[in-house]
Amino acid sequence: MSGFNDRINGYYFYLYFSNYFYNRIIQMTAKSSVDSVRREMIAKMPILLPPKKAEQEAIAEALSDTDALIESLEQLIVKKRHIKQGTMQELLTGKKRLPGFSGDWEVKWLGEIACIKTGSRNNEDKIEDGAYPFFVRSPHVERINSYSHESEAILVPGEGNIGKIFHYINGRFDVHQRVYAITQFLPEVSGKYVYFYMDMNFGTHAMQNSVKATVDSLRLPSFQNFEIVMPVRKEEQTAIATILSDMDTEIAALETRLAKTRALKQGMMHELLTGKTRLI
Repeated sequence: MSGFNDRINGYYFYLYFSNYFYNRIIQMTAKSSVDSVRREMIAKMPILLPPKKAEQEAIAEALSDTDALIESLEQLIVKKRHIKQGTMQELLTGKKRLPGFSGDWEVKWLGEIACIKTGSRNNEDKIEDGAYPFFVRSPHVERINSYSHESEAILVPGEGNIGKIFHYINGRFDVHQRVYAITQFLPEVSGKYVYFYMDMNFGTHAMQNSVKATVDSLRLPSFQNFEIVMPVRKEEQTAIATILSDMDTEIAALETRLAKTRALKQGMMHELLTGKTRLI
């Protein structure tokens, strides 16, 4: 494949080959004891081509434009995440104060300002279309038909990927027995502020205080002794949390758009690279 003749658009070939070659490998290796790519797998792979090069070029251009949109969204999401991290570093440390706020900040232990305990449910309790969120040891939130809490809460797994997974909720939910639910915040404390502070700082604390076994795990004192630097006034905590929440909402909207664009590209490829939809 050192070059293409004048009847083949190279980018069209790349799109077709990259989209269908994996399936061909799976089909051919399933029929043999050798799980490797051989020359004949490539040389004898059929390529479906429009009869005119102009149609190949039109297909390639349409899909290239979609690729460009996907790349721009990916770059924008990375940029927005970096901006959020910088904003967290400034606002959650008091280096930058929001207009209208002044005064001292204070240091509190997490155990002073909230109730911390694990749940009582098992993975087997989850139900695909359950009525309530079910927080397990995963970034993915499952569903369940029971709820043990109806409150504002931060959910943090106590083992496996410790210090990397944080969930926030205000409502009804249930909790796995290896997940810590942080609830019942003091009236002068914003749970959402604590959530963002933990998201930024708890990972380092968790790794320093984990119990080494077959997997890292955290015990209750590791949570209770976690120090949080926070404004004395709840209004300032809430204002900071609102800014960061708005950033999360913007990033989530971009991620949704990116997922839809990727799905659109897959649909376009299926239609255009098989001839089901013709451009010329």
